[in-house]
Amino acid sequence: MSQIHFVGGEKGGVGKSLLARVLAQHFIDRGLPWVGFDTDRSHGALLRFYGEYATPMSLDGHDSLDRVLEAAAEVPGRRVLVDLAAQTQGALLRWLDEAGIPALAGELSIGLNYWHVMDAGRDSVDLLARWLDGAGSALPLVLVLNEVRGEAFDQLAASGLQERAQAQGARVLRLRKLPDALLQRVDAAGSSFWAATHAGSLGILDRQRLRVWLQRAAADLEALGV
Repeated sequence: MSQIHFVGGEKGGVGKSLLARVLAQHFIDRGLPWVGFDTDRSHGALLRFYGEYATPMSLDGHDSLDRVLEAAAEVPGRRVLVDLAAQTQGALLRWLDEAGIPALAGELSIGLNYWHVMDAGRDSVDLLARWLDGAGSALPLVLVLNEVRGEAFDQLAASGLQERAQAQGARVLRLRKLPDALLQRVDAAGSSFWAATHAGSLGILDRQRLRVWLQRAAADLEALGV
């Protein structure tokens, strides 16, 4: 069964592209066929770090996202990864509604997944509330608590939204803390996570820290059935 993974959260700087890179490396490490689409016109993390698998995508047209479903239908078992830029949620929801995508995906045996990436701030809580109240609530949801962007999710806990999302079938992923300085060195090298753990741009211990972080993330993803 092919799967489409939309990585969003609407807010900039919460770690959407970081999660997309983790998913990309997870697919590669497990030998799963996949392609990526990068909608970020300014940063393009998937294009930068996994350019051999990803292509740019503009969301200007009503049919811009058609390629996503077509890519999933072309190859059985393929993973299609869409790194959504900030403030592109409206385009996604219009496409889902106007083309009847959930029903068509069901007919084609294509799974849909929406990864809502959050930092520990109030804005992320408010955006989750809007998602749960809106049309997107029909998509299978993975709530991503990105500890790289804040470890204390007290405002989310107080809101009751996590429990509400889980009651509706949402899964939860905690993307564990990684030292900022280490992540900055990985990004500065412009390399995939695999290259960063094997090449000489990092010291021995930093390579080991990154390997452990990726291994734990992979175990958490497998526990979610990804």
